[in-house]
Amino acid sequence: MDDEAMIARRGGTLTAGTPPRRSRGRLADEVYDTLLGQLMSLRIEPGSRVTIDALARELGVSQTPIRDALNRMESEGLVVRVPHAGYRIPPQITRHRFEEMLELRLLLEPAAARRSAERASLEQVDGLRRMLEEMAELEGGSGRMAYGAFGLRDAAFHDLVALSGENQAIREALARLHTHVHLFRLLHDTQVTHLAMAEHEEVVAAIAARDPDAAAYAMRRHILRSGERFRRLFDEVKDADESR
Repeated sequence: MDDEAMIARRGGTLTAGTPPRRSRGRLADEVYDTLLGQLMSLRIEPGSRVTIDALARELGVSQTPIRDALNRMESEGLVVRVPHAGYRIPPQITRHRFEEMLELRLLLEPAAARRSAERASLEQVDGLRRMLEEMAELEGGSGRMAYGAFGLRDAAFHDLVALSGENQAIREALARLHTHVHLFRLLHDTQVTHLAMAEHEEVVAAIAARDPDAAAYAMRRHILRSGERFRRLFDEVKDADESR
């Protein structure tokens, strides 16, 4: 039985709305998206080991698309290859790495939002609004899977802002950070999704109004507030360690 038939028989993430006869590359992309969602939701926990055989059995596909997806994730720093033992999920990011990522985002994302206000097409503005609607639906969900799905849409939202700004270098730099993967693995807090939604709405309103200064300001404020929310976790861990 080929990969497409096996996935169709099992149902689930990889099958939704997918026509038959997908190419190897497309199937690997779907496996990648599925594994990324499992990382975001902590279904695959930091520090755990994953193997190609086990994933092939779980997802009902051959080893080839699994291997392709894991190779891509390894190149992006999302998994680590362990000689003769498969792959390992990296531990959570450190406080130092978190602060570095925050600093780089503050340099890049307000500029991306400013350019988006100047250059985004009407279709792209509508796309940002649709993403807000999708995130609003996910916001009310419970459990880590819903939280992880929100994080993936959050990442897509920021990517579309960068895309609509028409600076591919900024978009690629932000994509390589995988900020949302690392941050949403740190903390499961529905308050994060609620506050992020309001901040996203301010960004989109400024972009739609073609106000570059307001868009840059709204994005900068969003990143700073997001940093404060996630920084709280590091402070709590530090306090717990010191009290022992």
